[in-house]
Amino acid sequence: MSNKSRTALAVAGLSLGTALNPLNSSMIAVALVVLRADFGLDVAAVTWVITSFYLASAAGQPVMGRLADRFGPRRMFMVGMALVAVTCALAPLAPSFALLCVARAVMALGTATAYPSAVVMVGALAHRAKVDSARPLGRLQMVNTSAAAVGPVVGGLLVALVGWEALFLINVPLALAALLIVRRAAPPDQAREHGSVAELLRDSDIPGIAGFIGALLLVMMAALNVAPAYRWWMLAAGTVIAALFTWRELRFARPFLDLRLLGRNRPLMLVYLAFAVFSSVYYFVFFGLPQLLQEAGGYDPGLVGLLMLPLAGMSVVATPWAVSAMGRFGVRRVLIAGVVLLTVVAALMWLLTGTLAIPFVVVLTALMGVPYGTVSIASNQGMFLSTRPQDRGIAAGIYQTCRYVGAITATVMIGVFASGGVDQAGWMRMVLAMLVLCAVTLGISVFWKQQTNP
Repeated sequence: MSNKSRTALAVAGLSLGTALNPLNSSMIAVALVVLRADFGLDVAAVTWVITSFYLASAAGQPVMGRLADRFGPRRMFMVGMALVAVTCALAPLAPSFALLCVARAVMALGTATAYPSAVVMVGALAHRAKVDSARPLGRLQMVNTSAAAVGPVVGGLLVALVGWEALFLINVPLALAALLIVRRAAPPDQAREHGSVAELLRDSDIPGIAGFIGALLLVMMAALNVAPAYRWWMLAAGTVIAALFTWRELRFARPFLDLRLLGRNRPLMLVYLAFAVFSSVYYFVFFGLPQLLQEAGGYDPGLVGLLMLPLAGMSVVATPWAVSAMGRFGVRRVLIAGVVLLTVVAALMWLLTGTLAIPFVVVLTALMGVPYGTVSIASNQGMFLSTRPQDRGIAAGIYQTCRYVGAITATVMIGVFASGGVDQAGWMRMVLAMLVLCAVTLGISVFWKQQTNP
């Protein structure tokens, strides 16, 4: 098998593995009613099957990325896929809903290993195939976007034909396939850390990892308002733990998160900030528009799902174009062009306050897909170029966490602007918020400059 063929096969395996996280985050939405009936739950309780996956993914990405940096991305990718396969094979046997949520969290940790490990391997794959790193990153982006879009459709079919158990079982062959493909086609890990278990644990900054996870989980749970009676207590505790985490990381010899290096890497910090704000704009549309179409337009949920598909479809089409454009004009120009287009499309969303006609909605959702695909791959490539090869795992993990931060920000702001339901008046306020966020994203993007040797 030629290097080009082996690289293509490896990228396919990595894409399959990284797709499991967005696929499972969206697929479960169609099973909530069935799970409520099977386990005798109320609406608030059943949402923990989503929240547990969400929180574990956000906290797990940077941790798994650091492990990939230390012990090898190929090894960690295969460990993650094995964890997904075993967990999903056992999850349908869970005797209680609490254990099912635990299984979802463990599965999330396994899927969270895939993306940062894939980003670390992209450099070696691109070098072996003698192509720009943006090409394999673009393929990962396209598959992930498609997986998130088709998740509800696939999930609906599985639940209707088999039951909610199929949402777990479908991951077993997919994870095993990804594991076997990467094992065969991906390049072997370069020399990574070795030593006794005691030495590795001592140098792993376990308190730092625990502090990072604890602070992030508490702040996210407060933002999501998962326990209203303890919301401010969780926020206060998360803030205190974050301060202690920062104090320790600045003094530890081998910190889990090198805050000094991160602070000096201005391009990477700007990428993170821009991507988090950009994600909040995207999720305003992703979460808010379906509610507007159902509550103000009276459309059936199934039809609303179809109306959102052009967004994913056009983002897939836009990604290879953006990869080609970056080769000609550079990452910065493509990033800025994507944000400008995002601002224009966000402004056009104002027109939905006057009409919710289906052709009009289809055009606007398709238009939103173009800047989403463009800004996503440009930000991804900017993160890749702004990071040292030995730090790309944790950098990619933090990058994914920025996506969750944006999603949570959008969710909270939708609740503020449309607490009584998303009607056209509430949508007007949300569009204004999107335009402000677009302006912030544009301002950050203008200051970003490519730095190939951070």
